[in-house]
Amino acid sequence: MGPAGLPREARIRRAGDFAVLRQASGRLGGRCFSVRYRQNELGHARLGTAVSKRVSKRAVERNRIKRLLRESFRRIRSQLPPLDLMVVAREQAAGVPGPELLAELDKLWRKLSPLKRGDDTSTIAC
Repeated sequence: MGPAGLPREARIRRAGDFAVLRQASGRLGGRCFSVRYRQNELGHARLGTAVSKRVSKRAVERNRIKRLLRESFRRIRSQLPPLDLMVVAREQAAGVPGPELLAELDKLWRKLSPLKRGDDTSTIAC
């Protein structure tokens, strides 16, 4: 893939990594997606996706959801803390238009973004 692609080191590929995320990790959820996350020692975020036939029997629809997931992750990857993320699509995701799926993913990514304590520009002293 070109410069806009998702590099190999940014993907979770091993079954053991997915199993660890299923066992001991934090959770977030929305209407169409569930996110499992866990800190990693790599210094960058990695993405794993799970879109089963339960979501849609049609491979075209499952591939569309995975493509939107990767696109959304590519945009925000540099702003995320070093986490392993497993995004599981729910059955409702199949009937939802792409822009709505991307909006939900953006909300979930924002919940994961680090709080910048040193860059606080507020006028009230804490």
